[in-house]
Amino acid sequence: MPAKQIALRAVKSVPALPARAKDSNKGDFGKILVVGGCRGMAGAPCLAGRAAGRGGAGLVRVVVPESIWDVAAIKLDECLTEGLAATPAGCFAATAFDRVFELSQWADVVVMGPGMSQAADTSSLIRRAILECERTLVLDADALNAFGGGNIRKLKAAQEKWPRRAMVLTPHPGECGRLLGMQTSRVQADRTSAVRQAVEATNAVVVLKGAGTLVCDGRRLYKNTTGNPGMATGGTGDVLSGLIGALIGQGLEAFEAACLGTYLHGLAGDIAAKRLGEWSMLAGDLLEALPDAFLAHANRRTDNGKA
Repeated sequence: MPAKQIALRAVKSVPALPARAKDSNKGDFGKILVVGGCRGMAGAPCLAGRAAGRGGAGLVRVVVPESIWDVAAIKLDECLTEGLAATPAGCFAATAFDRVFELSQWADVVVMGPGMSQAADTSSLIRRAILECERTLVLDADALNAFGGGNIRKLKAAQEKWPRRAMVLTPHPGECGRLLGMQTSRVQADRTSAVRQAVEATNAVVVLKGAGTLVCDGRRLYKNTTGNPGMATGGTGDVLSGLIGALIGQGLEAFEAACLGTYLHGLAGDIAAKRLGEWSMLAGDLLEALPDAFLAHANRRTDNGKA
């Protein structure tokens, strides 16, 4: 007989923004490493990197395959950038691992996966990096796809190697289904069960994206109330991963950062929708609306004490 599951405690509010001392410097607000991109997908890691900056990170470094390094450097005025070994197809080569690992030691948080592709060399690099990197991880997109097809046990083994390491997964329903070996329709039919299964299978905080995004750590469950259908467009998930990474880098624990990041991400989407309508929104519009979302949350906490 399977063990009885402990009821999840519903979390109704999100934390305040991280405090900032008057004598702060950029070293106080987290160093975020974003690993992503391939030829044809340069925008994904750039969105994540810019979101980390808009999310308050002190320093952001974005590493991409050398095939798209110049493109990323042009798009990212405020980030450090670097191009690593690439395959002839323009994806990360497995030989890029040593530099990825070296750079991970510089970082407080590693955001991995946006636009990386499912090329064999790249998936191999991802799996090795997650096994050997001890830093806090935020995994999105192809960093999750690397563990589909029955490889989820490798993701849990990697987490068990570093039991004190925080790890946040940000799958959309299709990615969650691939991780768990089930159809997307099953994920959507019982999203609470699916997010809980993903937590149990990985020992991570899981953010199941979609209408009413769920955040779960196996004990607590938060259902987000911000956001709108205009956010159903390419690149918005990359913004979320960078934002969550930035909040962790500023001292929030992983579950709280995931809840607050999800809330602010959706609030930025709501602000953008009021300006632009839901039909014409782009992921970059969320970046432009994030400052207003942060200010609105700060003011709401001041006025009411909670979100």
